[in-house]
Amino acid sequence: MIVLALNSGSSSLKFGLYRVDADAQRDAAEPLRAGQLDTIEDLAQRLAAVNGLTPQAIGHRIVHGGPVLRRHVVIDDAVLRHIEAASPFAPLHTPAALAIIAHSRATFPGLPQVACFDTAFHATLPDAARVLPIPRALQAQGIQRYGFHGLSCESIVAQLARELPQGLPERVLIAHLGNGASVTAVKAGRSIDTSMGLTPGGGLIMGTRSGDLDPGVLIHLLRCNGGNAAALEAMLSRRSGLLGISGLHSDMRRLHEAESSHADARLAVRMFCVAVAKQLAAMATVLGGVDLIVFTGGIGENDAPVRAAICDALGWFGVALDADGNQRGRAAISAATSSCAVRVVASQEDTQIALHTARLLRGPLR
Repeated sequence: MIVLALNSGSSSLKFGLYRVDADAQRDAAEPLRAGQLDTIEDLAQRLAAVNGLTPQAIGHRIVHGGPVLRRHVVIDDAVLRHIEAASPFAPLHTPAALAIIAHSRATFPGLPQVACFDTAFHATLPDAARVLPIPRALQAQGIQRYGFHGLSCESIVAQLARELPQGLPERVLIAHLGNGASVTAVKAGRSIDTSMGLTPGGGLIMGTRSGDLDPGVLIHLLRCNGGNAAALEAMLSRRSGLLGISGLHSDMRRLHEAESSHADARLAVRMFCVAVAKQLAAMATVLGGVDLIVFTGGIGENDAPVRAAICDALGWFGVALDADGNQRGRAAISAATSSCAVRVVASQEDTQIALHTARLLRGPLR
């Protein structure tokens, strides 16, 4: 099956075209074509120019399925209604994703389409992680910890299980660091805690998102803004995080360039690294120890100084990097003396979308 994977983030639209083959052991997705998109029409033109690359199905990354959609599903009108109802939980992502689904249905009429949810991987969270410290009656409204970057975490778990000689370690910490950032604790292949909460705005400092804040800050800001929730949401989602701290930029690369001459750029980088280290240490407690730390995402995969600063802050419990391996961007970057392994693994969200799409459309025979 040839599957088109559409991956819409808060600030990008990517696509991957895959041939998914099934065998007795596992499915395998072979990438045929990938890139960045401006519009779905742009994609249709690109595919029309290449013979033999006609998709048979389309898979979409959907950040939030709300309390109802906790598994990847074939899209129909009822599914679209549930996704739309969950839009308030991911206002930066879901409206754009719904527009992309509508465009792709119009551009590729008749093709089956699948919704792959970032929250699905975290459906295994135990109550101690899932339940928020608010009145229980609010649980009925779907207010709980959902967790995100699930497709990325799935792809990391699958790669580790496939590629490491000893298989998937028991206790894994995944630091997905990019414009959005999160840390997930994985035990025996299952998510047991994660830093993001009800929405993708929780947890770590991010590019333009604040991450976790004292609730008193939010109450104070609402009072000062005359109860304007929309203005507060825009500030916390689009003007905070690295951008808010530095006053310069949300892109870590630009902040590195400015560090030598700009104190607030240095502060933003430092705060980000400390926040990640603190979250990794907290998740290590949840796991009862750590066998492997994985860095992934745009920053996690490419920013050696950030990885070094985070691991240096974790040196108190024995994490140590191979400085040369880290600088060169090798896959295994921990020193021989490190208390746990540290690796850099590329996120393969699009591959997971393709695999889930093919599996769902094959039906119960698989």
